[in-house]
This record gives sequence, C-alpha cells and structure tokens, in this order.
Amino acid sequence: MLTKEQVLTWLEEVKDPEIPVLSLIDLGVITDVTVAENGEKVKVEMTPTFAGCPAMDYMKRNVEEVLAKYGVQDFEVRMSFDKPWDSNKVTAKGREALKKFGLAPPPEYNLILDLDILEHVKCPYCDSDNTELRTPFGPTLCRSMHYCNNCRQMFEQFKPV
Repeated sequence: MLTKEQVLTWLEEVKDPEIPVLSLIDLGVITDVTVAENGEKVKVEMTPTFAGCPAMDYMKRNVEEVLAKYGVQDFEVRMSFDKPWDSNKVTAKGREALKKFGLAPPPEYNLILDLDILEHVKCPYCDSDNTELRTPFGPTLCRSMHYCNNCRQMFEQFKPV
C-alpha cells in the first residue's frame, strides 16, 4: 500500500531547476502530500518561492513525472498560495546543500525580518562574516549578490523571505 512517506522519498528526486543540488522537499515548496485511504490517489500541494517564479510550471511537471515514473496513475499536483513559502521552510539539509553549492543559505529569523540579516551574510567559501551586500538583485528573484572581504569572492545568497 502506498504511503505518504514513500511519496515524499520519491519527491526527493525532484530538484529545483535553478539550484539543482536542492530538492523541492528541502526547499520547502512541497507543502503537503496526501494519499487516499485506498492508496490509489495522491495529492501534492506546492507553493512557489515567489509569485512570479518562472519555474513554477516546470517544478509541477517534474513532480507529475516522478509520480508517473513510480506507477502512480491517479494524482493531482496543485500549485497554490494557501500556505505561503518563506525561507525558514528550507531544511537543514537544504541549507547545507546551498552552502556546498556556493550559495549562502538564508538565515533563519523570527517573525520580523531585520535588514541587518540582508547586509551581513556568512561567506559560503570561507565562513567569514566580513562580507558586504553588493546588490539585492541577483540572477533570479530569490538571490542577492555579496562580496567577501576575506577571501575576495563574489557570492550569491538565497534571500530570506
């Protein structure tokens, strides 16, 4: 009988198209998975990181392809804003994957986003805090550009939202 845990394991294969080392599970965009009592129907709820994210359809299609690959014939994958995404949803495993990829992970924060966490980002290459924000506009909506004064590397940060 098909279980939610089994489906979640399969969905680990679906990677973010912009950050291929990060699964949609670790990114936190898969907000719910339900399996009908008879084990025949699967429903996956997703939320995009940003309203205008150009990868939404691509991610949804990849989830559908993985479900079909494992023989699930009756499924529904729904993209919604019912459970809005925020960067606190990135898992510890996801934060580590971002760092290894060369992207500073978003800092965890409580309720109020302090502008200081946008300015002072730990360098993913040398772990220095001696960094500066160069521009809040990176190659995608979810990234900003920073410079490390210690190792002299430019790097991107996955923005806290």
